[in-house]
Amino acid sequence: MPLTGRWTLTRYLIEQRRRYPQASGELNALILDVSLACKALARIVSRGPLGAAMPAGGEINVQGEVQKPLDVLSNEVFVRMNEWNGHLGGMASEEMEQPSQIPASYPRGKYLLVFDPLDGSSNIDVNVSVGSIFSILRAPASVVESGRDVTEADFLQPGATQVAAGYAIYGPAAQLVLTVGDGVAVFTLDPDLAEFVLTQANVRVPVDTQEFAINSSNARFWEPPVKRYVDECLAGKPGPRGKDFNMRWIASMVAEAHRILMRGGVFLYPRDTKDPSKPGRLRLLYEANPIGFVMEQAGGRASTGRQPMLGVLPTGLHQRIGLVFGSKNEVERIERYHREPPANEAPAPLFATRSLFRD
Repeated sequence: MPLTGRWTLTRYLIEQRRRYPQASGELNALILDVSLACKALARIVSRGPLGAAMPAGGEINVQGEVQKPLDVLSNEVFVRMNEWNGHLGGMASEEMEQPSQIPASYPRGKYLLVFDPLDGSSNIDVNVSVGSIFSILRAPASVVESGRDVTEADFLQPGATQVAAGYAIYGPAAQLVLTVGDGVAVFTLDPDLAEFVLTQANVRVPVDTQEFAINSSNARFWEPPVKRYVDECLAGKPGPRGKDFNMRWIASMVAEAHRILMRGGVFLYPRDTKDPSKPGRLRLLYEANPIGFVMEQAGGRASTGRQPMLGVLPTGLHQRIGLVFGSKNEVERIERYHREPPANEAPAPLFATRSLFRD
């Protein structure tokens, strides 16, 4: 595929569709509406404090987090840009406790859209890159055939069933990262054309890395496999890994994911003991699954640490989960550490160091 910068997102989707003559084109149209929402948000975010008056924020969302004004606005943009097109049976978002129904005045379609409208919004005040994450699922047959309202259960599909997923990152350049299940492509917003233009195709995550990203302030809550992994990285060249590592932490998952997609690395937001009632910090349906799908399609790996992320069966719309993703060899190492017994577990007495039965 050419990387001349002349292929718009529209042309890319048309070329993809030509490979599947039976395709109706509805998915293409839906993705273009999602990209339109991302364009609108790219413009709003780029204005920063110069932007127009924002809706009031300060309310607590379903996650128990204080909503910033841009959280409210970005959610509204996503809903309004996608509710009318006739391709959706319903939507779900980080900012809405219940699924959003398609108004009766609009036709309903065969897909479901789940999204985090503004990931990393806690950093918006300090001008750090933020973004939007989205996932497209097939609606159950009962929704398509009857046109009924969607329920929470309709969205509880494992990540492996995603039809398309991606994210937009609003940084020095606004970019859209997309997979439709056939590799990963990156599009850059051309402000002159007001179009997303293909700038990288068939992106691949390097299988090895010397960078990791984790919030080290939670170290006292980490489980032993995670602590072991980080300690080995910090030990550097003299340690068991035999090489030096750099640690990164932006606290904006879209920004972390984009760096890893472009040059490799591993991101850990694992399950820990900080709050035993929460088996992780990130949300499965609209954060972990779409980012996991992108990473897997780019040759990386996404995991809970214990199992592949895309195989997890959701149990709730806003379910939280531990997430590890990035360079394949590093993620597989972390999974192996979770399978192995804890390093401080005493060996069987007959096989202790001073036993007659030495290895």
